[in-house]
Formats: sequence, structure tokens, C-alpha cells
Amino acid sequence: MSRVLRIGHRGACGYAPENTLTSIERAITLQCAFTEVDIRRTSDDELVLLHDERVDRTTNGRGFVSQLTLPEIRKLDAGGGQSPPTLDEVLKIAHGRIGLILELKTGGLAYDVCTIIRASGFNGPVIYASFLQEELRHIRRANPNAQTMILFTRLPTNPRAVTARLHATHIGLRFDTVTKPLVTALDNERLILFAYTANQAAEISRLNVLGVDGIISDFPDMI
Repeated sequence: MSRVLRIGHRGACGYAPENTLTSIERAITLQCAFTEVDIRRTSDDELVLLHDERVDRTTNGRGFVSQLTLPEIRKLDAGGGQSPPTLDEVLKIAHGRIGLILELKTGGLAYDVCTIIRASGFNGPVIYASFLQEELRHIRRANPNAQTMILFTRLPTNPRAVTARLHATHIGLRFDTVTKPLVTALDNERLILFAYTANQAAEISRLNVLGVDGIISDFPDMI
């Protein structure tokens, strides 16, 4: 049986501020195969790492990401004096060191993200992830060879129909919705299953026993 992939959540956000370069560095130090990060667009069309619609929870600022410019984002403290990084900055720090799972948080990001990845010469695996099925369709149009992961809070009745329509290679499921019959069924369909976000030893142990392909965690060294 192949070893489950160790995946850091928003870098390795149990140990460093989420979606920051320091958090990504921590994921690299912890020998993660991938780190999952979140992409949003600023008002001046720059792509930055922020999970929420607003910057209030994760920085010392206020307001919607979509209504702030990159210079305004640069002034924010996301923890330890760091501002939220751009996608370009993340690609530079991760190049040749760790794979990236890029979660597209809003519509209209797919083509720009693919263009930036292509222009960067990034040397590592990239998985494009989203709850937004239309974004994954656009990813597939922009890069027919892309690895894509459709995210679900709960699996639909006919997951194969969804993944086939999107040509998805991966499924991302909440850790507490994963069952052995589900793992077997997805394996038979040659779909790769990542479980998110498991932070307790018992949760991680259960997922290992079930045979998921990857586990996303704030504390990836527990995997």
C-alpha cells in the first residue's frame, strides 16, 4: 500500500500564520508533498493568498479583498509582520521544493492563474482545486493536462458523473465524511481522494486505515 501524502493546510497553519510565506516554509521543513493555499483577486487584478472574502480575520486590516489594491494589501500584517503574499511570490519560494494545491476561492481566476503558472516555469506538481465547478471547467480549457480537484463538503449521489463532466483527477472531501466503501469506489474509478482538514491523531489514524491518498492538516507532521 502506498504511503498517504502529507499535505499542509494554508502552508502549515498550525505552526505559522495561514497563507503566508513563513507558513509555506514550515510546510517545506515538515517535508510535505503539497501545501494547500487559497487564491483571491485584488481590486487591481493581482492574485494574493487570502482565504476569506474579507481581510479582517487573518490580518490587522478591514475590508473586502476584492475592494483593496495590492499596495493596500502590502500594508497589512498577516502575522509576524508579514503581508499576504502574491501568487508569484509563492511560486518562487515553492519552486522545486514543494507541490501546490491552489484553491480558487472566486470565479474568474482560472485563466490568469494558469497563465501565471505557465510563465513562472514552476518546477513542481500543481493541483487546481475549487468548490466552484465552473472554475474547474475553465482550468481544463486553459490547460487540458491540468490536475484538478473538485471539493465537496458532502459527496453527491453520483460523484463519477460530476468528475467525468469536469474531467477531474482528484476529489477533496471533509475528513468526517470518508468511509471505506467510498474509498474503494473512488479507487475503482481511478480518482485520487484527499481528505481535509484532519487535525486530531484519531482522525488522521482513521483516514490512514481507510486508505485515502492524501491528508490535509494544519499539523502535517502528525500524518
